[in-house]
Amino acid sequence: MTGGRGVDVVLNALAGEFVDASLRLTADGGRFLEMGKTDIRDPRSVERVAYRAFDLGEAGPARNRELLGELLDLFAGGALRPLPVRVWDVRRAREAFRFMSQARHVGKIVLTMPPRWNPDGTVLITGGTGALGGHLARRLAASGMRHLLLAGRRGPDAPGAAELAAELRELGAEVTVEACDTADRDATAALLAEVPAAHPLTAVVHTAGVLDDGVVASLTPERLAAVLRPKVDAAWHLHELTRDLDLAAFLPFSSIAGVMGSPGQGNYAAANSFLDALTAHRRSLGLAGTSLAWGPWSHDGGMTSTLSDTDMRRMQSGGLPPLSVDQGFGLFDIARGSDESFLVLVGLAPGAMRGAAPEDLPPLFRGMVRSSRRTAAATDAAGAAAALGATLGELRADERVRYVTELVREQAARVLGHATPKAVDVTQEFRELGFDSLTALELRNHLSTATGLRLPATLVFDYPTPTALAEHFVSELAPGDEGPQGPSLLAELDRLEALFTAGEPDGITRAGLALRLGQMLDKVRGSAPESTGTPVDDAFESASADEVFAFIDNELGRMGDH
Repeated sequence: MTGGRGVDVVLNALAGEFVDASLRLTADGGRFLEMGKTDIRDPRSVERVAYRAFDLGEAGPARNRELLGELLDLFAGGALRPLPVRVWDVRRAREAFRFMSQARHVGKIVLTMPPRWNPDGTVLITGGTGALGGHLARRLAASGMRHLLLAGRRGPDAPGAAELAAELRELGAEVTVEACDTADRDATAALLAEVPAAHPLTAVVHTAGVLDDGVVASLTPERLAAVLRPKVDAAWHLHELTRDLDLAAFLPFSSIAGVMGSPGQGNYAAANSFLDALTAHRRSLGLAGTSLAWGPWSHDGGMTSTLSDTDMRRMQSGGLPPLSVDQGFGLFDIARGSDESFLVLVGLAPGAMRGAAPEDLPPLFRGMVRSSRRTAAATDAAGAAAALGATLGELRADERVRYVTELVREQAARVLGHATPKAVDVTQEFRELGFDSLTALELRNHLSTATGLRLPATLVFDYPTPTALAEHFVSELAPGDEGPQGPSLLAELDRLEALFTAGEPDGITRAGLALRLGQMLDKVRGSAPESTGTPVDDAFESASADEVFAFIDNELGRMGDH
């Protein structure tokens, strides 16, 4: 770069062999400014350059005051920024020194001692009068925490709040129950201002949350805000308003919905992902923070109290058994002393995972399924249809429906998480059995694999009971010799055409109608049940999951009107 001449100026803060190397790089007549206090050289030993060891003390107090004022102005104006600081918990000191030895960082590395929960300090629990908040308060009081501040939107007027406070006082804790919307910054600031100086805030546990499930197409700004405000806004306000406090813990209750997704909970997953990112941000600032991503709880544990027994069985069969209160807060006791910024706290059932079909598992867990089971699940559709058709061909007409009904029962029980197909009443409508838009689509997928047929997303709404669905499959796979005569079919088409002209269906419903009509046209032309489908069929199959779910939700609403 300099043609071997060397550089004109070196600003040095190194020592030892690095000083010698820098001197060799300095051109004859160049300037070498030493900023350090160690390994100062005698200027006479380096006569070919102008060597000067700089000592700020020589400038005098007035000049130093002037320089510091200029520096403050530069920082205030943004021209200069502080060196970045990377903080490591002292329990990860080995990792910190390994990182420092790679010489790839700029700034300072700081080791911090993990703060202890001060038993005489105050613990703030948002959502403190809810199911999870109440269980947590009992756990902390029993472990010796003596000052609890429970915040909730209804405060002391929340159901069971008075009884909870009395129970905590019997455990020896001083309890304050306050009505506060922590998504409101001013209200949260006022709440924190009431914490007595004699019992300063030692920990924040953010358990507040709201559910408003729905497919993405149905999530209005209001429905998004209803879920994001108590999670995201409240957590950010708590972070900003406590960042100057010496907290031992900042523990937002997150969810595995943000880790592996949860059908119908896009808003809730996003809110919890924010909590996970917030604690990582706090750790980068040297602040306490661990996001606890919880799996499902038992009915008395938290938000899963809104789930049905069918939902709970499905999670169990997918390898995620709900946590009991004792199990959950046993994990909490371990997590609150962790140096990680993010933890996933779930009950796992590896046996259930290994015994499940891949499509029954969350994508994150599918690697735990045996390859033989994965291979078996990928059944050839044409082969399945041929095999089932051959079996039906060997049965009498009255036996065929009974045989296929059992097949439908088995798949319905599998989707709903029942231990036996006998739990499925073949005369009940699928909606009454516990199917919703998501499980209906799941059943469609299982039956497509089992029968080899290409089935519409509206399957369980077109044939609303297991028996009706079985009769449909029999007609597809083993049709009888006799059927409706041509004139009656034409009359039925005339009736349907009159219905179409009575009103203008929306886009999704129109796509569903086109799909069904296309399938009927295939049959008129002599297409096999397992044909690749019409262009309309392919268009509907290429629709997004949200569009399919929106169509199914629309059908569910229509079923509820009958």
